Amino acid sequence: MRQSEEPGRPAGQALAERFGQAVQGRRCRHVFDADVLVEFGQARRLLRVRQGAVAAVEPVPLMASWDFSVSASEQAWQRHWRNPPEPGWHDLFAMAKQGELRIAGRLHPLMANLQCFKDLLAAARPAAPPGGEPVPQADVGEIEPITGRYVRCLVQGRPCRVYFEEAGQGIPLVCLHTAGADARQYRHMLCDPDITSRYRVLAFDMPAHGKSYPPQGWAGEPYQLTTARYVDTILAFCDALKLERPALIGCSIGGRIVLELARAHAGRFRALVGVESADYQQPWYDTAWLHRGDVHGGEVCAALVSGLVAPQSPAQYRDETLWQYMQGGPGVFRGDLHFYREDADLRGKLDAVRTDLCPLYLLTGEYDFSCTPQDTERTARAIAGAQVTVMRGVGHFPMSENPSRFRQYIMPVLDDIAGRAARA
Repeated sequence: MRQSEEPGRPAGQALAERFGQAVQGRRCRHVFDADVLVEFGQARRLLRVRQGAVAAVEPVPLMASWDFSVSASEQAWQRHWRNPPEPGWHDLFAMAKQGELRIAGRLHPLMANLQCFKDLLAAARPAAPPGGEPVPQADVGEIEPITGRYVRCLVQGRPCRVYFEEAGQGIPLVCLHTAGADARQYRHMLCDPDITSRYRVLAFDMPAHGKSYPPQGWAGEPYQLTTARYVDTILAFCDALKLERPALIGCSIGGRIVLELARAHAGRFRALVGVESADYQQPWYDTAWLHRGDVHGGEVCAALVSGLVAPQSPAQYRDETLWQYMQGGPGVFRGDLHFYREDADLRGKLDAVRTDLCPLYLLTGEYDFSCTPQDTERTARAIAGAQVTVMRGVGHFPMSENPSRFRQYIMPVLDDIAGRAARA
């Protein structure tokens, strides 16, 4: 008989005790007070945070109140605490999206300190064993082969000063970053001589992202990305640099716009690569939290997407990926998600895509619970000739969260594109 099933002992009691031991004495980044009800099956504990530190984890008194509650079954917590956890069980929101965890109550303390609570509720997960994929370390004084510069573009009739980085020579390869981030996500591809020996890699910051300012005259305007604005930005960048039928890779919102480009502008490109790409994703959180005066926008953006990074990804790359979200402009991530959630539903609109004219490659990480492998596979079934790969051990940001693992999947695609160009 399991310990949690002993007579007179509530189911989940052992897990509750394990949790209490794991979080004892832990501190959060910010100073705040909160009381949180955590339910482990039938066992309940009150997590008390005072001045940003765990003050107590105690049985729930007869008359008690709390700010918010987090509830899941014994089995759900056990799967969440495995190392590594399985896809779909590695993050609170991943579990909530599939109905395995419930969050209720006054959510402001949670969202204002989201990464702290994610870390506390995962604290009972065993430490990862030594090893894993090494992170290459550059020599002191090494200068990377990346050139950064600005180009003037006209987007929907408005002048834009767009920052881009490039490296290499050969087939132009335009790279589109994810929502709320910037083109630093592609620095590992820009520094890979096996890629840059055949490709002129160009990664640009969308207007209002990274080093690109918003369009002229933007002051006071709420930022909101639409399909038309996104397409026009991409084509304006390619036109400004006089790129002739470039290949293009886009991730997340970039993966969604890849499908629109395949549908309506395939003649402009020699190949399209959609990373974390699907015709539609079901929303899984309230974007209002991303732009509020009482919540740090950068921290909540990073904390929300932190669960989209696979748990196996090296800590250095995970931190770099999330840092970009902490640096995003006010309301920019939320504005990008207007395109992703409301303006770009491509379901039922992709059956006329001609992959014989412009090859389409779709690659999705198994730990991505926003754009799941099932979302991508469903999308591909509507597109004759689309090539689908599920990438093991990575999440929503493969090119930045685990570049060596992503390289195993992207190199065959780039080899195929280059081979087609050589045969043409």
